[in-house]
Amino acid sequence: MSLAFPGTSSLAADKPATAPTADEALTQLKEGNSRYLRGVQKYPKIDPVRRSRTADEGQKPIATVLGCADARVPVETAFDKAFGEVFVIRVAGNVCQMAELASIEYGVNYLKTPLVVILGHTQCGAVAAAVSEASLSGSLPKLMDEIRPAVQKARQANPELSGDQLTNEAIKQNVWKSIEDVFAGSPIIARACKEHKVKIVGAIRDIKTGKISWLGEHPDQTRLTGTR
Repeated sequence: MSLAFPGTSSLAADKPATAPTADEALTQLKEGNSRYLRGVQKYPKIDPVRRSRTADEGQKPIATVLGCADARVPVETAFDKAFGEVFVIRVAGNVCQMAELASIEYGVNYLKTPLVVILGHTQCGAVAAAVSEASLSGSLPKLMDEIRPAVQKARQANPELSGDQLTNEAIKQNVWKSIEDVFAGSPIIARACKEHKVKIVGAIRDIKTGKISWLGEHPDQTRLTGTR
């Protein structure tokens, strides 16, 4: 079932002529991160003109990004993109459940973003807590339940790892799990990927350097999208 927001169109509708392809959008994000690392940002601030223009003309993001809520992972800054150019969803551990999935569908189906990025990061506290099996209170144990499958997969594939090395591998597996959750939970997006209308890639941002390492598409995407 697709979303139905006033003033929006469906995925089947033609994209604006100026909209980038998935690969062009990915190149823009890579170039933006490179500028950010060199300290030569093209978009250092949100000026009143840009704020007024996006209020009047709406948002035209080139990518939908699901990232972690960690305050050290400012998505627009890391990609050096202007106000309104990236549709950002942030949640602890960059997990993908109902609210996040619906938001991604909105970005893809109605804002016409050709690219979805699942962005993890090093030193992720949520993943580290799941690895350490820390005793947590409130709703946090439910969050750990979403991350533990990635931790288990990391342990099974790398029984020799422990500590930070295991956490790093679990962070990577957690990105893959979120992509899997997107495909499993959204036939809309799975179909769009299968038909090459949308590309979903994983990435990890290094907290210390700011550099984003690109993981690419899910290694098992063909099966996950039902291509075979």
